[in-house]
Amino acid sequence: MSKILIPLYRPSLKGNETRYVLDCLRTSWISGRGPFVGEFERQFAAKIGGGHALATCNGTAALHLAIAALGIGPGDEVIVPTLTYIASVNAVAYVGATPSFADCLHDTWQIDPTDVANRITPKTKAIVAVHLYGQSCDMNRLMTIAQRHGLLVIEDCAEAFGTSYGDRPVALFGDVAAFSFFGNKTITTGEGGMVFSRDDALIERCRRLRAQGLVPGREYWHDRIGYNYRMSNLAAAIGLAQLERSDELLCRKRQIAEKYFQRLSHLPFHFHREAPGTVHSYWLVSALARSEQERDALRRTLADSKIETRPLFHPVHTMGIYPHSFLKETVAEEVAARGLNLPSWPDMSDDEIGFVAGVIEGFFRGA
Repeated sequence: MSKILIPLYRPSLKGNETRYVLDCLRTSWISGRGPFVGEFERQFAAKIGGGHALATCNGTAALHLAIAALGIGPGDEVIVPTLTYIASVNAVAYVGATPSFADCLHDTWQIDPTDVANRITPKTKAIVAVHLYGQSCDMNRLMTIAQRHGLLVIEDCAEAFGTSYGDRPVALFGDVAAFSFFGNKTITTGEGGMVFSRDDALIERCRRLRAQGLVPGREYWHDRIGYNYRMSNLAAAIGLAQLERSDELLCRKRQIAEKYFQRLSHLPFHFHREAPGTVHSYWLVSALARSEQERDALRRTLADSKIETRPLFHPVHTMGIYPHSFLKETVAEEVAARGLNLPSWPDMSDDEIGFVAGVIEGFFRGA
């Protein structure tokens, strides 16, 4: 494709990012021991609404720490949605556990609680609730299932900063949650992640694992195998500046989604919308065409106008990485085949939204 005119995403860096990063350089605090790390953690936890936050080098590392700190390991099964980014599943495999794939719901694209319940075995240890594309899972049903069977719940909030279920932000339901701050996330640190939990002991285990299993108060003494998963002060400086503007960014992303809906809802184009009783953070504006062929043709038309799009994630069970994961006739495969993500970054102008919408309208007029 020729040079992109309208990308899928770009970060909004209009706050104190430059000022804070320059402070890191001026003071030479650029590693994981600088003051911005702790401040970012404190303010992030307060934003979620209590509990403790632990910054990491990326979202996958956060998820890995969360699962490892819960004591999940070889011989355990963990139920995960097949419609998710691969990291949600790989983090389960990192600890030697076996992922068990559950299908998604057709209306929300989130993990199907009924299928979750059907996949529980004596080896099942936990459920990973991935709040996909900024919409929350049905946490009441998932927590009821987990409590009935004595299962742990890990919330994968990589795409769900600003998402709520009922009157509570996601991350406040399960035992532990993981966030991502990759460059295309609602708030970013470039690369980065966060573990969140209200369990003091769990966060302390994550802290030890994050720093190579270092024993607190004893220099260079390690009593367990750990990881180098710390966030740098530079990244945390960017994250803190982003957090300061997070309400503004979330508001604008909702406005962008609503402008797409207003312009295109008359078309045979099914948008990923907010489920009743939830707040969708609209990480990306996503939609379903009527068929895979129509989706692919639409993407080609948009690409010809130098507009970048992405397909939905491929269901993990279809990739062959986890050969034991064969599923038949899943909703996830049907949704993934028809789905795409549209440009939806916070600083996207109304004119740019209108241009994308106009190309989509022209495609369907000619279809």
